Order: sequence, then structure tokens, then C-alpha cells
Amino acid sequence: MPHQNAHAGPLDLLLRGGTVVTASGRQETTVGVRDGRVVGLGLPGTTPAREVLDLAGLHVLPGVIDSHLHFREPGMEHKEDLESGSRAAVLGGVTAVFEMPNTNPTTDSPEALADKLARAKGRAWCDHAFFLGATSSNAGHLGAWETRPGCAGVKLFMGSSTGSLLVEGDASLRQVLTSGRRRIAVHSEDEDRLRARKAIAEERADAAAHPDWRDEETAIRATRRLLALVRETGRRVHVLHVTTAEEMDLLTEDRDRVTVEVTPQHLTLAAPDCYEALGSFAQMNPPIRDARHREALWRALRDGLVDAVGSDHAPHSLEEKSRPYPQSPSGMPGVQTLVPVMLAHVAAGHLTLERFVDLTSAGPARIYNIAGKGRIARGYDADFTVIDLAAERVIENDWIASKCGWTPYHGMPVKGWPVMTIIRGRVVMRDGETQGSPQGHPVRFQGV
Repeated sequence: MPHQNAHAGPLDLLLRGGTVVTASGRQETTVGVRDGRVVGLGLPGTTPAREVLDLAGLHVLPGVIDSHLHFREPGMEHKEDLESGSRAAVLGGVTAVFEMPNTNPTTDSPEALADKLARAKGRAWCDHAFFLGATSSNAGHLGAWETRPGCAGVKLFMGSSTGSLLVEGDASLRQVLTSGRRRIAVHSEDEDRLRARKAIAEERADAAAHPDWRDEETAIRATRRLLALVRETGRRVHVLHVTTAEEMDLLTEDRDRVTVEVTPQHLTLAAPDCYEALGSFAQMNPPIRDARHREALWRALRDGLVDAVGSDHAPHSLEEKSRPYPQSPSGMPGVQTLVPVMLAHVAAGHLTLERFVDLTSAGPARIYNIAGKGRIARGYDADFTVIDLAAERVIENDWIASKCGWTPYHGMPVKGWPVMTIIRGRVVMRDGETQGSPQGHPVRFQGV
């Protein structure tokens, strides 16, 4: 039965005619919204509402959450800023984002976190949270800082990143893991091996050398060390952008404390073809590897080992990416293309639409204990990604709203497209155009 509040005056918004993907599966039903939250499903289509959206032929998904991206502000706004990055997000059907701390200056203090939240107010198109970066010097404070409003948690870099955001030795890693209780997001590459093998990249001067420099063992060694420390400390971790078959085997060992992310790039591209076609524009960390590893990622996804898909949106300008390798920076844009690329995989039969929802909505909500998001249910935020599964499009550079202006998927035909983005009951994107003004809010977390 609909909740009694569904009848307390007109709704703010009524969605009708679409196929709604709920925790119970797909159903053709209505969704009623008031004060930014879902107040009922299955309401009569004639229920009074200030705005009615007829969505016949479309699917209504829980709002997609991209829990891994880099918007570059402050310090590198020529690549991206909070306005342009979040605009790209909503154009791609993404309703909430978690942004990483390797900006300039780095987000490694409560003051830096507060600065990002202030910058986002009135400029971010979607809801948002920011990670605090772990360092050897702030490790003892992270337990107190991680509960600040708008904080997604702690990000730990075991391999090279920006500035001081690198924690190498086991003693420092142990200190980070024992400070606090929230799940820690981890970039797992072994810094000693990266340094020892850097000459491979320098001598070959070819982006195709990237997966040889940052080879499988670089990732496997770091993940093995991380898992040993997880067992010792009991801390929960989320291992980001896993790229190797061997890591997936390791990550089956401690599912009580470990969750797993993969990216659309590693599920879609493969070496050596991507380096032949894209050169340094295919360069990212950890690298795109060969088809054996890509198939292992898909196998892990089908087996239920993968908990989330994040874009690792990391834009650089055309000029920067065109520099000779290895002077070219690692990273590629991805927040705007996450939904269409993964829907193309749905259309190809690589995963179901329900599994896509689990990886991009329910999964991030479980991993990070997000409050009020991740499903279409009474009392939850009225966040919806509305898609047309029959739409056939070609991803083009000129569609990309990111300041970088390019995508590694340029020219890729896809089936399935985001046509509307609704955040807390407000339509912020419709048919490829943003609506209104940026009104994103900080994401809330349970128990924080």
C-alpha cells in the first residue's frame, strides 16, 4: 500500500509509464516524490503532482553513483573543475560523485576538505563527497577526520601519485589502517617495484611499454601486502581499479573485509590494440592490460566478486596527453561515458541491467554506507537515472563536457543512453541538456 504521506497534498513529481528497476526487479509502476524523497511506488497515474513525467519506453534506474573520480580542483582547473566535471557527470546520467584527494594542494586535512565543500556549493551539478588523502604525517588523525560531513572516507595510495599522497612502508600502512573505522579506498601498486622498473618506460619511450613498466607483479605484490595487513588489523578496504587475474584470485580470500572495484576502461579496452590506436591517450594507472586480464575481470564480475564500477575519471588536456611517453600524464576522462559504455555491455549480453544497477548504485551504497541513496524505495532520495535501452548512439569528442574535450571512446557505437538525470526530485538533465542551476548537496553517510 502507498505510504499515507503520498496523499498529503500534491506530489512535487510523479514518474509514470516507465519500467522502474527496484530491489524487487523491473516493474512498470509509478514513483511519487515529495521534498526530494520517494514517498510511494505504485500510486495511481492520476495522482496530483506539480510535475508529471511520462516515461513510456524508458527505464528508471536508481541514481548512478560514481565513487571514484578526479575533478582537479583546486590547482589544476585547466584540466577540470568542480562545475565542469559535475556537469559532465549529470550529462552522463550520474547523480552523485566521490572525488579523490590528489589535487594541488592535496586534500589531506579538515581545512582542505572544507575548502572543497565550499567550492562545490552552488557550482556542483550533482551530489558529492570528497576523500581525505592518507599520508605518513596525518595517519594518526584520520580516525577523527574521516567522520567530517561531506567526507567519503580515506584514500590510500600505495603507488606514486601527486605530492605527499604516498604511503609506502608497512609501518606507515599499518598506522593508517589502525586509525579509524570507515572503509579505506586503496590504490594498490608497489612503489619499490615502480621505481626499479622506471627505466623500461624511459628506454622504450612508447606508451605500449606502460603495462610492462607497471607490470602485473607491481599490482599483485601490493595487493598481497595489503591483504596481509588487513588480516592483521581487521580494517575494511576497497581495492580500486583491479586489473589482473591473479589479484582477483587473491581477493576471494577475505570477503568479510575486502570489496573490489573495476573500471569501464579495463573492461572495454585491451593491450596491445588500445596503445596502437590511442598511444598515450590509453595511458592510465594501473595500466590497461591484455585480453587475458580483461576476461578475468569479466569472469570476476559475473562470479559476483566485483562490488562496484567506478570511472576513475582523470582528465588531462590534449596538449599534456600528446607529450612524448613517459612525460605524458596517466589518466583519461570517464564520468560522462560510464553509463553509455556499461549499457553497451548490457546490450552485448556481458551483464544484466540489474547487475549494472548493483555495481553503480546499490554497490557503492553498501561499500561506503551511503545514507538514503542506492535504491528506489520509500524514504530514499529521489535520485533517478532514466535511460533508453533502445537508443543507438556514437560517442563523440564533441559530446564531452569535461574541459579536456576528448574521450578514449571517440567513435564507439553504443546501444543504451542516459536521457534524463533527476537528483532529489529535480530534473537536472533532459535530452542532453542541463536544466536549471547547479544545486548539488554533500552526500550523507550512515553512522557518521
